[in-house]
Amino acid sequence: MTVAKDYSLAELMICAGAEAFRHDGEVLATGIGVIPRLAASLAMKTSNPDLMMTDSEAFLLSEPNPIGQRSEQFIQKNETWMGFSRIFDNVWSKKRHAMVGPTQIDQFGQANISALGSDYQRPKVQMLGVRGFPGNSICHANSFFVPDHNSRVFVSGECDMVASIGKNPARLPKGYSLDDIDLRLVITNLAVMDWQGPNNQLRVLSVHPGVSVDDVVANTGFDIFVPDVVGVTPAPTIEQLEIIRQLDPHNIRARQLKDNPPGVRVSEAAEKESVV
Repeated sequence: MTVAKDYSLAELMICAGAEAFRHDGEVLATGIGVIPRLAASLAMKTSNPDLMMTDSEAFLLSEPNPIGQRSEQFIQKNETWMGFSRIFDNVWSKKRHAMVGPTQIDQFGQANISALGSDYQRPKVQMLGVRGFPGNSICHANSFFVPDHNSRVFVSGECDMVASIGKNPARLPKGYSLDDIDLRLVITNLAVMDWQGPNNQLRVLSVHPGVSVDDVVANTGFDIFVPDVVGVTPAPTIEQLEIIRQLDPHNIRARQLKDNPPGVRVSEAAEKESVV
């Protein structure tokens, strides 16, 4: 595999997100949003061909659909019918892995997509409501996608409204243990993390090229675990980028992050030195 030299941050995050599904085997992969969807699709096309994916309507696919407008000649590769009843069978049996984009995440891995503000009856900002987060977080694996890593997302204390269960003993449903809560990777515009630090603490696995560990710590509203050695997120390969282009022929991925930054970022100090 040939490593690419020129790639966007969105493409780096897609490839990093695909790793969340590498070892899942035959489970239903659900990516909420463009980058998570492309990450799951890339995994299905490369590292885990056993992944299941739907067309978001009624069919299970043999190959992931490209996103955006499709030509009249496009033929969807349906494998079988996959209605809501079968979706719920997968959810309840733990045969699903979702990559979701919460508005808030706290130190326990609890997430919020419902409302912002301390008074839930009169929130400062009303959002989606909890939707499927409670059942999903109890029943199957979840990863998080965060396009803008900052302390307003990774909040101090608890989320304003806890929409999904995390590693918080005080909020565990009756009959559940912390081991039943399956939190996987956290993919942000700064780093790749997981919840395998001491006492289920958020742990830094790698930082993206041009990002420091200090950048990650400074933009997180609670203490995170930093191992002695933190790697750099691997660059996409030429082969991965070609598949991404096939999955996203209209380059919708370029509009998912502000200013579509390059995958390898240069610090302000380095930029000044290059000008001098």
